[in-house]
Amino acid sequence: MYENALESIGLSPNEAKIYEALIHLGKASVTQIAKKSNIHRRNVYDSLNRLLEKGLTFQIFQAGENIYSPVNPEKLLELIHEKEVGINKILPELNGIYHQKPLGEMAFIYKGLEGFKNYMRDLVRVGEPVCFLGAKALWFTPGIPSYFLENFQKEMKKKKVKYRTIFDYRVKEQMPEAITKVGGEYKILPKTYSTPGVCDIFGDYVVTFNSAEVGNFGEKGTIFVMKNKELAENYRIWFQFIWDKL
Repeated sequence: MYENALESIGLSPNEAKIYEALIHLGKASVTQIAKKSNIHRRNVYDSLNRLLEKGLTFQIFQAGENIYSPVNPEKLLELIHEKEVGINKILPELNGIYHQKPLGEMAFIYKGLEGFKNYMRDLVRVGEPVCFLGAKALWFTPGIPSYFLENFQKEMKKKKVKYRTIFDYRVKEQMPEAITKVGGEYKILPKTYSTPGVCDIFGDYVVTFNSAEVGNFGEKGTIFVMKNKELAENYRIWFQFIWDKL
């Protein structure tokens, strides 16, 4: 039931099953754990040792077969924090190395919700004015955690990133509240010019989406990213023409 969440913080599949089994059992022998988790007894020993090392379980010594008990689940948050502290220590150095070799011209694809979040990180990283054409209020896609959106908007504001948005008419009909939440200057396309497409221009980037629904990028969505200074400038000029005509 909780295996995926436990695996997402670094537990192996067997460790996740055993820890969850112990939470349900309270305390148990290896035999009981093997039965509850449906894991071979030999593999249970190996995983229990790793859980002991991670501080997620402890051993109760007694005559006969030893008993194991889980540590309070709050310990899981400590594991996440420890990983975060470790990453924060090396992040400045990694960023330094990364920025020593700026990316040149290129074209690539982002896929799914994680790809969409990478695109949003690009907006913050580049930190230059953005033009959104045919916008569908995709920031509010189900599956994008509220904290991620809040941090994104906070960083955009901190960097004083200015953006102009030309919304798809359907946003006005289906998600009018999103228009004010996005902020910045905006205009709305006439209803006859509604399409499934979206085009964003920022820095040297031109980013296009297809088959995007209002307020929902979709878990299987695709984003096409092109980085070229002249191309981006061309798209900005076309955007300006549309902006001026609305």
